[in-house]
Amino acid sequence: MIPTTLAEMARVVGGTVHGDGGTTVRGAATLDSRVVEPEGLFVAVAGEHVDGHDYAATARAAGAAATLGSRPVEGPCVVVDDVEHALGLLGAHVAEQLPDCVVVGITGSQGKTSTKDLLAQVLEAAGPTVATRGNLNNELGVPLTLTRADASTRYLVVEMGARGLGNIAYLCGLARPSVGVVLNVGTAHLGEFGSREVIARTKGELVEALPADGTAVISSDDPVVSAMAARTSAGVLRFGRGGTADVRAVDVEVDDQGCPTFTLVHRDQRVPVRLPLLGEHQADNAAAAAAAALAVGLGLTEIARTLGVVQARSAWRMEHTERADGVAVVNDAYNANPESTRSALRTLSTMVRRRGGRGWAVLGEMRELGDEADAEHADVGRLAAGLGLDVVVVGTGAAAVATGARSVADGSHRVVELPDVDAVADWLHGRLTPSDVVLLKASRAVGLERAASALLDPDRHTAAGAPASRTGRGDDTDELDHADQPDDADQPEHVTQDGGDDR
Repeated sequence: MIPTTLAEMARVVGGTVHGDGGTTVRGAATLDSRVVEPEGLFVAVAGEHVDGHDYAATARAAGAAATLGSRPVEGPCVVVDDVEHALGLLGAHVAEQLPDCVVVGITGSQGKTSTKDLLAQVLEAAGPTVATRGNLNNELGVPLTLTRADASTRYLVVEMGARGLGNIAYLCGLARPSVGVVLNVGTAHLGEFGSREVIARTKGELVEALPADGTAVISSDDPVVSAMAARTSAGVLRFGRGGTADVRAVDVEVDDQGCPTFTLVHRDQRVPVRLPLLGEHQADNAAAAAAAALAVGLGLTEIARTLGVVQARSAWRMEHTERADGVAVVNDAYNANPESTRSALRTLSTMVRRRGGRGWAVLGEMRELGDEADAEHADVGRLAAGLGLDVVVVGTGAAAVATGARSVADGSHRVVELPDVDAVADWLHGRLTPSDVVLLKASRAVGLERAASALLDPDRHTAAGAPASRTGRGDDTDELDHADQPDDADQPEHVTQDGGDDR
C-alpha cells in the first residue's frame, strides 16, 4: 500500500475521519480480520448474515492501523456511505500513484486464474510483482489487489471477472491496464448474461479501455475474441495454436504425468516447454501468459525458462494428489462450466491411458447455464462415457449428466447417481484400485472438495488401507473462505465474482 493518512483517505473516498486523521495506513486492505497486514486497513462490510464492523476490534488487535466502514468503530476509522464504492476509489488512488508500474488485466470465460498465476510467476522473475490472490476478481477483489501494490511494484497482474455489461469497464477504470488479455468467450454464466454475444461485449470492454500505446493480447483460436481487435486503438498481439497467432503453442502433447509439453513460437524463435501443471489446456494458458510477458518487454527464452518451473498457486484447480495406494485424485472442484469440464475429462482420459487404470469422473452440477443447463449437462455425460470413463453423478442438479452418459455407455463402465457429496468417498471405497484416477468437478457451491478431502483423509478407509500423501497442491487458498465478513460481501465468488472455471 502507498502510505496514506486517514485524512487523505477520507478526501479520496469522500468519507469522514473518526479518531486521529494523522494515522497512516501502510499495509494492504483486507475484508478478513484474520489476515490483517501490519498497519493495514480493515474494510468492514455489513452483509445479510454477518456484519464486518463487529470484527473491527479483532482486526485492530491483529495489527490493522484503521478501519473503513459505514459507521464508527473502535479505533481510527473512515466512515463512508458506500463501503464498496469507497474501496474502489481507494484502489484507484493507489493505482494512480504507480506511474512506473505496468498493469496487466486478464479476463475470459475460463482460464483466467491459471493464466494469471502463470503470468505472475513469469513476471516475478523480472521484477517485483503483485497479482490477484485466488480469483478475487470483482468490485471488491480488484481494489483489494490494487492496495497491495506500493512504490516498488513493477508489474501488477489483475484478474477481472464480470456478471453483466459494464463490470469490466468499471474494473478497468480502477486499475487502468496498459496490457489486456482476453482468453475466450464461453458459456460460463450464460444464464445471467443471456447470450454469448452479451458475454463477448462485456469481455471486450477490457480491450476498449486500453490506451493507444497499450497492447491487446487476444486469442486467435476463438473467432469471437479475435474479432475484438476492431474494438481497440491499442496494438494487438494474438496467441493460440493456429498459424495466424503471433505467439503459438505447437506440437502440444501430454506426458505420463498429465502435463503438457509443447514448443513456444514467436517470430523466428522456437523454445521447448514442459509445463508442470495438469491438462493440455494449460498450453493455451501458457501461450496467453507468454504473449502478455512479451508485450511488457520480456524475452521468449526467459519466459519459457520460468514456465518450466511454475507451480500451482490456486487451490482446487486440477490439484493432483497421489495416494499411498497408487490411486490419483484430481481435485478440480473450485468451479465448472461446460468448456472447462470437457477439458478436465479429456485430461482424465489421457492420464488413464498412460497409467493403465480406470478413470472415475465424479461430476456435480454446473450452475448458471440458464435454459441450456440440461443440454450442456447431457453433453458432458456423453463425452465422459464416450471417453470410456466411469461416471459418478452427484446431486439431482446434475441428473442430466447421467442421462447423457447412459445414452452412449457400452456397459463396460459404470454410470451411477449419488444423492450428495458425502456419499462419494463411501461409494468409491472398495472400488478403487492402484493406477485408477478420480476427477472431481462441479460448480463451487456443490462442495465436491469435501469429497476430495474424504478420499485423501488418512483416517478414512482407502483401497489399500494406507494413508494418502499430498503432492502438488497449490500454495494459496482463498483467504476469504471463512472470513469474518458476511457471505454476501466478503467472498467475491459468492457475490458478483466471475466464476467461470477460473483454472
